[in-house]
Amino acid sequence: MEEKREQKLDIELNAEIAQGVYSNFQIVQHSPSEFVVDFLQVMPGVPKAQVRSRIILAPMHAKKLLYALQDNISRYEKTNGKITDNTENNYTIINPLGQA
Repeated sequence: MEEKREQKLDIELNAEIAQGVYSNFQIVQHSPSEFVVDFLQVMPGVPKAQVRSRIILAPMHAKKLLYALQDNISRYEKTNGKITDNTENNYTIINPLGQA
């Protein structure tokens, strides 16, 4: 029987990255080998949105991100109440990876 070893990871967060980037719209695309998540900032009344950050993930890591978000949303809603989904905004999205 294998023993689980606790592995510690030293994470560095520099001041520039720690400030974060505001995003109010996300686009998720995929190819056979990766998932691409673009984080955009959409301004009311402005027909152009700026990509503020792009994260590229292997499929396994995309799934781990999904589980981490589901867990955190569940814990958030237990404390703060249900998050409502604002589905009134409809944007036309052009997929640069060419996936349907």
